Amino acid sequence: MSIDTEKLDLRRRMRSLRLIADQKHGPEAAVALIPLFMAQLDALGFRAGSVVAGYWPIATEIDIRPLLARLESRGAVCALPVVVEAGAALQFRRWALIEDLEDGPHGTRQPMAAAPIVRPQIVLVPLLAFDAEGGRLGQGGGYYDRTLAALRADGPVTAIGVGYALQERAQLPMTATDQRLDWILTEDAMRQVGP
Repeated sequence: MSIDTEKLDLRRRMRSLRLIADQKHGPEAAVALIPLFMAQLDALGFRAGSVVAGYWPIATEIDIRPLLARLESRGAVCALPVVVEAGAALQFRRWALIEDLEDGPHGTRQPMAAAPIVRPQIVLVPLLAFDAEGGRLGQGGGYYDRTLAALRADGPVTAIGVGYALQERAQLPMTATDQRLDWILTEDAMRQVGP
């Protein structure tokens, strides 16, 4: 079985598992993320003015909006991703929780076009699956792989995969272009990962 076929099959299975986790734990999990993340602020190098890129949850992705609200109250500059064009890296636009959003591609919501573009120091990354080596399985469009590669080429950035604990797999199929995560945040724990 090719890696692409293996990933496709795994995506189907993980979407079903994530749906179950979201139905059982969704709202409680979203709140549980907050103290786990806040306990690691020093380790992440967070300070007032740090740019934290989140995401607007779609489908059954774990909701990080309560976490973004807490970070904003601690002085974070929050941002959301914007799809500029297919095959390109994402841009991040500054966004405060009281500001309006507009529709983006793939069912996303994104900051208005006039919002300033920012470079995040911390990126909260949605996922379908993760492993203890920092492997991540996304939706298959490659947006976050291209984005993390571009950010890392430009300087330090911390990539934090966010999902439900049951999305962990023993090992994920990885290719040379797949970007690894630095941390994993679930409703149960926040931990550094990697080889």
